[in-house]
Amino acid sequence: MQLTKTEEQLMQFLWKQEKAFMKDLIDMFPDPKPAATTIATLLKRMADKGFVGYKEFGKSREYYPLIEKSAYFSKQMNGMIKSFFNNSTAQFASFFTKETNMTAAELEELKEIIDKEIQKKKK
Repeated sequence: MQLTKTEEQLMQFLWKQEKAFMKDLIDMFPDPKPAATTIATLLKRMADKGFVGYKEFGKSREYYPLIEKSAYFSKQMNGMIKSFFNNSTAQFASFFTKETNMTAAELEELKEIIDKEIQKKKK
């Protein structure tokens, strides 16, 4: 399941805070801030999708993420690779290195990361 752009922005706030009340989340948005009803609707949808949980404190709810940021990001990247690059990580890597204007130093750093992963896989 996927989040909309606005849900993803709200999720970014939750990942950063780890847990937050709706008022805290609204305060994190830039001006003009969204209405409380809008955030309440987004949080309900996100809870229904299994991304957000909450604890009740009287009439207030403290929200927290049910999925780790790295797990969500990994799933999104794998979906993009499947959809746009014929499920080929090599095609993705080729596109990524050519189209992102990486510096030579950044490419060297990426090469080191890849070399380390190759060594891990050989063991």
